[in-house]
Amino acid sequence: MRHIFIVASFFTILSTFGQATGNPLLADNTVAQKKWVDSIYASMSLAEKVGQLYMVQVMSDQDAISKNKIVQLIKEYHIGGLIYSNGGPVKQAKLNNELQAFSKTPLLIGMDAEWGLSMRLDSTYAFPWNMTLGAIKDNDLIEQTGRKIGEHCKRLGVHFNFAPVVDINTNPKNPIIGNRSFGEDRDNVTEKASAFMRGMQDAGVLANAKHFPGHGDTDQDSHETLPTIKFNEKRIDSIELYPYRKLIKEGLSSVMVAHLNVPSLESRSGYPSSLSKHIVTDILKDSLGFQGLIFTDALTMKGASEFSEPGDLDLAAFMAGNDVMLMSEDVSLGVSKIIEACHKGDITDERLEHSVKKILQAKYKVGLHNYEPIGLYDLTKDLNRLEDDILYEELIENAITIVKNDRHFLPLRQLETKTIAYVNIGDDSGSAFFNELRKYTKVHHIQGDNLDDLIKRLQVYNTVIIGLHRSNDSPWKKYKFTKKELVWLKKIARNHTVILDAFVKPYALSDLKSIEDIESIVVSYQNSEIAQQKSAQLIFGAIAGKGHLPVSVGEFFKAGDGINVNAIKRLGYTIPERVGMNSQKLKKIDSIAQFAVNSKMTPGIQLLIARKGSVIYNKNFGKHTYKGKNKVQFDDIYDVASLTKILATLPLLMELEESGIVSLNSKLSKILPDYKGSNKEDISIKSMLSHYAKLRPWEPFYYHTLDSVTKRPSKKYYRGKRSLDFNIEVTKDLFLRSDYKDSINTIIKDSELLERLRYRYSDFPYYILKKFIETHYDKTLDKLAQDHFYQSLGANNTLYNPYHTISNRKIVPTEVDDYYRYGKVHGYVHDMGAAMQNGIGGHAGVFSNANDVAKIMQMYLQKGFYGGKRYLKSETIDKFNNCYYCNKGNRRGIGFDKPQLGQEGPTCGCLSMSSFGHSGFTGTYAWADPEEEIVYIFLANRTYPKAGKNLLLKENIRTEIQRFIYEAIIE
Repeated sequence: MRHIFIVASFFTILSTFGQATGNPLLADNTVAQKKWVDSIYASMSLAEKVGQLYMVQVMSDQDAISKNKIVQLIKEYHIGGLIYSNGGPVKQAKLNNELQAFSKTPLLIGMDAEWGLSMRLDSTYAFPWNMTLGAIKDNDLIEQTGRKIGEHCKRLGVHFNFAPVVDINTNPKNPIIGNRSFGEDRDNVTEKASAFMRGMQDAGVLANAKHFPGHGDTDQDSHETLPTIKFNEKRIDSIELYPYRKLIKEGLSSVMVAHLNVPSLESRSGYPSSLSKHIVTDILKDSLGFQGLIFTDALTMKGASEFSEPGDLDLAAFMAGNDVMLMSEDVSLGVSKIIEACHKGDITDERLEHSVKKILQAKYKVGLHNYEPIGLYDLTKDLNRLEDDILYEELIENAITIVKNDRHFLPLRQLETKTIAYVNIGDDSGSAFFNELRKYTKVHHIQGDNLDDLIKRLQVYNTVIIGLHRSNDSPWKKYKFTKKELVWLKKIARNHTVILDAFVKPYALSDLKSIEDIESIVVSYQNSEIAQQKSAQLIFGAIAGKGHLPVSVGEFFKAGDGINVNAIKRLGYTIPERVGMNSQKLKKIDSIAQFAVNSKMTPGIQLLIARKGSVIYNKNFGKHTYKGKNKVQFDDIYDVASLTKILATLPLLMELEESGIVSLNSKLSKILPDYKGSNKEDISIKSMLSHYAKLRPWEPFYYHTLDSVTKRPSKKYYRGKRSLDFNIEVTKDLFLRSDYKDSINTIIKDSELLERLRYRYSDFPYYILKKFIETHYDKTLDKLAQDHFYQSLGANNTLYNPYHTISNRKIVPTEVDDYYRYGKVHGYVHDMGAAMQNGIGGHAGVFSNANDVAKIMQMYLQKGFYGGKRYLKSETIDKFNNCYYCNKGNRRGIGFDKPQLGQEGPTCGCLSMSSFGHSGFTGTYAWADPEEEIVYIFLANRTYPKAGKNLLLKENIRTEIQRFIYEAIIE
């Protein structure tokens, strides 16, 4: 036992020494690793040892002939590894399992997965390119990226990822690096590469820094020729080699030597760096002290004309000090040449052992001593995880860079003063960008057959957002402006306030001869759907601007430039988990909403959920009508019925209360002199908006205007055409007598009070307040709501009487009326009392979509602040969102509904008492909860074709959905 202890201690000392000298290939259990490596090495023939030096390229979607060639290389030449390209993950996994089975020693698997697997595997997911990551200040996000990519690689049976690229890209014309580089600043590149490496190696996948000594400053493609790096040794040492020093000290596993001509480091003309003993051995191994694996770049690259004999290239690469020959042109000849050199004594046993044992060390470290085939179950799912989507969003948000922002134009404020057009240039789609822009305000996509036509169409707009969109398929796609696009940009910028958003690498901006006329310039780096959406959110201030340029661009922008802007509390759009919600649990909502539609409780539904300032669920169900073809779309608008009370009348009243025009204790006799001497003169605003004032629930005003016999609109009150005396438009061919609005107010004023004071919901307060507000401002309620709130909020789909300006194709109908209007109510308000007020009621009449209603509810939730503007004071919101009569059994706030005090009520009973909202007769519902920061919007037309029984209410559909929302909160 004592001897065993001594031996073990000896190996522990050796392993400690190995780690101290920086061997990154040592495993945690170095004793077991050494035993395995020595055993495998001792069992190998010379041919098997030499075969380990080779890593061969495999296409996972290759044909049977190509596969058989790989099998032959494994069986006959004992190659040590494979590098995969192309195809899908399942194909690769199956092929890899099959090929591993042919190998005596498990194969070391590598991939070029610099930004994740999808670019190589046709997956639905990829991480951003390095240039994009280089714009991010928070290096913890880069480390997370490396870790996630490492986890993907490991799941797919990949042991080496040929990443990160540590080339310092100082040449904008570099055709092969570009987007693959973290940038031009050596410290930024080094920090990013270091973080990426740490993350990936923490996940158990070995990193590879490339392309040594530095591929960043060349304008030639190394796949087509042998590029030359002309700098002197001092410059290369201080810039290109800088990141390698730090990464090597931090445990870098491997390095790829570039296919470059570097005259200052290799005197032989046209001699590739991957074949240079001075570069590989003297500099990388001896001077920098690197002990990890050294890979050649692909040996199939062109330019090394000196090596005409097949296999000479492989031999030269090994003699230079490389350990692994990557993608040899002819493995059989290369192996023969190296074996021949061994027999001649040109390659010593020690030299061969050095490299082969390093390869075996790497195999042990990644677990190949206990090799198991790749599990195919859930493979695609495991490579497309929700957590990866979350990180991708965060990366893009942190990368987007504002490089110019005259007069603090971004984020856009004062939307009521802006008419906005979007112009798409480039050859790829900007639809995700445009659709996201439209969530914030009215934006029109303007196109023209020629420049003059475009300029003419843009005349009515004072703000133009120009998006440069080019393909996101690969980092090597073209990115520059065309000459035509530059001319168009210049002309548009001369005549308009312009925001230029470039969804390409920043070098595109170098073509700009002047930026004087462009107010704001944003670099979004990539044209992915997420990048487009997040850039639109930044423009409107839903997210902050944080990025900085990773490279210098032309004469106007330097590396490190980036203007930070704060978010201004507009709603953003994100993944549920980012705000503490569970996506899977939220899917229950899909089922219950679809159940409601299928059960004909309502033809269609718009449903939105926001938390912590971001919309995390926004879906549509069903159609406009049961028998129709129009599916519900996001920009369709609904008659929101009694939500009008809190979307129009209430905020206007809050303003008046803030300004001291009224108080909650103001009596009706004070605000409306007509009420002096009436039975309502002493009713206060507080009591009537709490529905605690003995007011009758409602009055069927329309019924008094029907013919007593036919029960149709009486000719005494109605005409089929508009005239001065009949000017209230109930429908397009039914006009009410102009003076009847006064009759409505008189009926309310003179109506009897209820006998007993108790909670009783009533529409009357909103008729009364409408008259007061309109009298005070001498403007109609619809114009006041637009001017004071909707326009500046960007609630451009929120309005009264949408039939004036919006196509019926975008308006959801509410009922087929067989009791008053005798026809389809479509584009006109459903509520009869509001219809008799020209469609403009204080209690009903507003049309909107879920996204717009959410903006107003979010403004309330944020205590009166939204989009950089304070609409209402925090204390005002608190004052109105208060239950003054709870001790009387009345749950209501001032205008707002509140959660139930007992068992039954307007909510699921599972949310805070500080929450507030309202519901509407047509099936609508809006609720906000300050404690959980949740906004929930449900819009429907359950009254179509007949109001009938309210099955949505009977089946508790809206409140059951609310319950599911709260169950989805992650504690």
